[in-house]
Amino acid sequence: MSRPRPYDREQENPANRAEVVDLWEVEDEWTFRTHGALALQPGYDPLPAGRATRLKGQESFVTVPPMATPQAPPLAAPTRERRRGDARARARRTRRIAALVIVAVVCLVTLVLTAFGTGAPTTVSITGPAPTGRLLPAGPPQPQVVAMEETLRIQLPVNQSRITAIGYHASGAGVLPLDPVGSQANAGVVGRLLHKLFGESGSDVRYYLLDGGVGPRTGGLDVGAPVDTDVYAPVDGSVIAISDQVINGRAYGVRIDIQPSGNPGVVISLENLRADPALTAGSTVTAAKTKIGRIVDLSRVERAGLARYTQDNGQHVHVEVRPAASLASP
Repeated sequence: MSRPRPYDREQENPANRAEVVDLWEVEDEWTFRTHGALALQPGYDPLPAGRATRLKGQESFVTVPPMATPQAPPLAAPTRERRRGDARARARRTRRIAALVIVAVVCLVTLVLTAFGTGAPTTVSITGPAPTGRLLPAGPPQPQVVAMEETLRIQLPVNQSRITAIGYHASGAGVLPLDPVGSQANAGVVGRLLHKLFGESGSDVRYYLLDGGVGPRTGGLDVGAPVDTDVYAPVDGSVIAISDQVINGRAYGVRIDIQPSGNPGVVISLENLRADPALTAGSTVTAAKTKIGRIVDLSRVERAGLARYTQDNGQHVHVEVRPAASLASP
C-alpha cells in the first residue's frame, strides 16, 4: 500500500477551492508532541512508519499516585444451620434462667415462712404396740451430758434406748436457765444454720423448745420416757430431801432434791417420780449409776408439752436447777 502524497496547494482546482483558514503560518513549526492531533493536517503522518496515529494520552499525577478505592470485605451470610443453632441456644438459656428464678422464689418463700418460726410440730404415727423388750429394765444410761448450768454438768437420767424426746420450757421465776447440749430439732432455717456454723457441740442429742410457763425459757428440762422407766441420778452428790409432788391439792409422785458435789450453791430437783425404796435423805448418789426412782403417769392431771413429739402422752422426768438459798428447809 503506497503512502498518500503530501497535500499540494498548487494542484488544487481554483474552481473548487473553498476558503480555508490556515492555522499554521509555517508548516515546519507544527510538531505532534507539542500540538497533538488537534491540528493534524490531512494526509500528514508525523509518526514513523508502522506506528498508528493516536490522541494525546491522559496525564497522570507525578508526585501522588492515584489512591485505590477501599472495598469492605464481603459479609458472610449466616447459614440456616447456624441460625437454628443460635435459636436453640437462646431457648436453652431462657429455660435455665426461668428455672433458676423459680427455684430462687421457692427458696425465698420457704426462708420467709420458716426463718423465724419454731417449726411445725413433728407428728409421730403409732404403728403398733411397743416391743416387749421396752417393758424390761434397760439398766443405767451411758454417761452423756445433756445440759449445763455454768460448771455443773447434767447427765441423762434415763437409758438412751428408752428416751422418746427431750424438751426445754419455762418452769418458774426462781429456776436457773440451763444451757442445752446438742441441736434444736424444731429450730427455724436461720437458727439451724447459725447453730451448725457457730454452735456445733458434737453431741447427737436433739431437743425441742416448748411453749408455755414463766421464767427462763430453758429453766425446765423434760426427758421423755415410758411410764415405769428407771431414773438414775443426773449428777454426783447427796440427797438432801424427798418430798411429795402436789398437783391440784393431791400428791402425785415425789420430788427428789440433790446437792451436787463441788457445787454447794445450787440444788438439782427431779419430779414426776416414784422414789426408789432404798433412797433416803442423806444418800450419796453417782451420776448415771445410782437408781433414784421410776417415772409415774401424770396424764390424767396435766397435759405435757412433750406429747406433741412422742407416741405416748409425753410422760417424762422433769429436771430443774435452783439456787440452794431459795429452797426452804424440809
